[in-house]
Amino acid sequence: MSSHHSAEPSRPVADLFSSDGRLKAIPRKPARREALLAHLAGTLFDVGRDYREPEVNQALLTVHEDFPALRRYLVVGGFLARTKDGSAYRRQQQPGSPGGAIPAVA
Repeated sequence: MSSHHSAEPSRPVADLFSSDGRLKAIPRKPARREALLAHLAGTLFDVGRDYREPEVNQALLTVHEDFPALRRYLVVGGFLARTKDGSAYRRQQQPGSPGGAIPAVA
């Protein structure tokens, strides 16, 4: 017998967005924010592609006007890796993995 909990695990961040698909607010709680960042990384950025900073900003602007904060959280959280000179970003498959080298899954 499967009992449904109050929140559906598949859409843990759905209630953070308004009906037009924009983010109401960036959550202050780290766990909520992590879930949001994972969602944003997964929906806005493709793996294995480099993004220039304006592209990252543009993508984040589609969900929230405070794109610098979101971008910083994504980088600090390990969802996006930034090149040393800061010119390009790349989505990480697995946040917080040491060295960022993850074997490709066929």
